[in-house]
Amino acid sequence: MDLTATCRTLSEAASAAARLLPVKYGNAALSGVLLEAGAAGLTLSGNDHERAARLHCAATVHTDGAALVPAAALAETLRMLDAPQVRLVVEGSRLAVRVPGARFALPLLDRDLHPGAVAPPEKVAEVDGALLARALRSVAGTASRDETLPVFTGVRMRLVGDRLELVASDRYRMAIASMPVVSGYSELDALVPATLLTELGKQASGPIGLHADRNRFALSWSGNVASTAVLDGGFLSAEAIPTGQVDTALELNAEALAAAVRRVSFFADGLRALTLEVGDNQVRLASTRDQTGEAEEFVKADVSGGRTSPSFQAKYLLDALQPFADRDIRLEFQPGKRATVLREVTPGEVELKYLLMPIVAR
Repeated sequence: MDLTATCRTLSEAASAAARLLPVKYGNAALSGVLLEAGAAGLTLSGNDHERAARLHCAATVHTDGAALVPAAALAETLRMLDAPQVRLVVEGSRLAVRVPGARFALPLLDRDLHPGAVAPPEKVAEVDGALLARALRSVAGTASRDETLPVFTGVRMRLVGDRLELVASDRYRMAIASMPVVSGYSELDALVPATLLTELGKQASGPIGLHADRNRFALSWSGNVASTAVLDGGFLSAEAIPTGQVDTALELNAEALAAAVRRVSFFADGLRALTLEVGDNQVRLASTRDQTGEAEEFVKADVSGGRTSPSFQAKYLLDALQPFADRDIRLEFQPGKRATVLREVTPGEVELKYLLMPIVAR
């Protein structure tokens, strides 16, 4: 194998492959990226039995061939280079990475130990990449990072009519996004690891294909494809949480409330618990701590219904407000320990809803 490519383009492709394919300790081949050079340019692929990816990179191929090398090492080597172009050449048991005045060599891994490429499941729908990226930014961060409870580490992706619904929860809060489907309305209901979806949301662009069967889920875009084994999580559903007993509703600007929360929570106790005290046309935030003093701030709001005043952990409340940016939102308070619902007053193409559990203030 012998090829020349733009250093930045190849570095971005190698880094993307390394992030999509986590390191598998004890089996170097499963942590490797397979480079295949041919008439169509260069493809980078990997498969660790759980995840698989195949990415395309433009390159001038001098000699066709293939090489399996450590994905992380290749990405880091290319990242350090500042030359406009780079040449990859197989030299004996090494892959030489050459730029003017320098040569780096990576060991070739045993391709017989690599599981090879895996075909993605059948394509079931297509969505707009920009809308999907926004939906994933709003939802994926709500999934748990506790690997001991894997069912809460995923995003449930489900086709409901002509819309794609995304749901994630860490048991204390839940984020829901709904967006239109461009084409194809076949069956889709899969719980996909949130960490992978977060990365794909940064990489994928343009029209994005959704692929799924009972065991795997994949995204495809611009000749690239990434797939993963799915989790078991059909129970993860927004319909399972009661939201119909609204006692108090507020309409206000999300960023105005978030800014007040950030300022007032500095003075809060160790739990950073804040109570939203509802008045006639405003909401009051207040906190006190011996070491820092006390704070009080009022935010204008349109108020309807009663005067339910729930308390929240400041961090979780800020996380809930963040996806709405500077838009006007509606907060729906339910009595007791029932979830508070946050939604946009005027929904956009991506409809967002956030369910946040209140806490008992001390």
